[in-house]
Amino acid sequence: MYHLVFQACLAAAPAQCGQILLPAADSPDRAECLAGAGARVRDWLAARPDLSGGDPDCRANADLPALPLEEIAPGIWVTWGAEAQMEEVADGHIANLGVVLGRDGVAVIDAGVSRAQGQALHVAIRRITDLPVAHLVLTHMHPDHALGAEVMAEAGARIHAHHALPDALAARAEGYLDALARLYDPGEWIGTRVVMPDALVRDRARIGLGDRDLTLRAWPTAHTDNDLTVMVEDARVFFAGDLLFSGLTPVVDGSLLGWLDWLRGDPAAGAALIVPGHGRADADWTRLSDPQRRLLKALAEAARDAVAQGLPLSRAVPVIVDRLNPLKDGWHAFGETMARNATAAYTELEWE
Repeated sequence: MYHLVFQACLAAAPAQCGQILLPAADSPDRAECLAGAGARVRDWLAARPDLSGGDPDCRANADLPALPLEEIAPGIWVTWGAEAQMEEVADGHIANLGVVLGRDGVAVIDAGVSRAQGQALHVAIRRITDLPVAHLVLTHMHPDHALGAEVMAEAGARIHAHHALPDALAARAEGYLDALARLYDPGEWIGTRVVMPDALVRDRARIGLGDRDLTLRAWPTAHTDNDLTVMVEDARVFFAGDLLFSGLTPVVDGSLLGWLDWLRGDPAAGAALIVPGHGRADADWTRLSDPQRRLLKALAEAARDAVAQGLPLSRAVPVIVDRLNPLKDGWHAFGETMARNATAAYTELEWE
């Protein structure tokens, strides 16, 4: 497999460049890849006046960077994100991303933080199959999961998401892109754009890959207001997105009470393996979810007590974090994240 690549630079800052891969030009041999390559690059750049581009080339799959994929069940792979916050790593690759192979095509679950990561995921997929990338499922709008989506769209994927995702992503898009430019070298974010889903899920939806089906479920507000989970039906592998965190401190960006309600239910019923948005997979729902449930329950109790004491928000936040400090073992980036969570919890529970 050969991939069409070229160097793209910011028109306003020509020294800031990154490598672009155009997945629609994938070809079994280099000559075929090069045929029409110049026109493809010109068309791509024409829609991006902020970028200028160099000469196209076609490179073998083995010569390009690829994300590592681990097969966790037959035909199901995961690339594991670093258990860190985005600002703690050089490339933003902190989310778990999934790849599901069927008889007729591929479904991707989350696309990563940038075009560069989406491209590296595409190259990795092409090392295991040349079947079409038919579907991309976004589990929610956060940048570490959603900003690589344009690569999958260019590869031919139909993008599926919770019905509330477009508004949530549109409201945050400019801030997300600014954060990438602030945190990372240009090669990590050049060419990254926000794209919206093609298909919205209001309750449940099913997508097929010929010999296997994936069930998508949209949930009420919890981690965010646009959380979506995926069950690979035949293998009973459940992708929870960021409704489940392991190792990395969970972030409340929706409703703390709604999240606790989700955890009290049985959302992964029948699953043989559960993949969280951050951290390693586990076959045991209780073992995987209980640490998060205990932490969020303690957060709610501490916030309620602060409200009952009449503490203003500025005084309540350090009090809440201090009360939760005995639970910090095993949670990365606890202090910084819990301060934000304390603010969100107090604001929500103040009007309970």
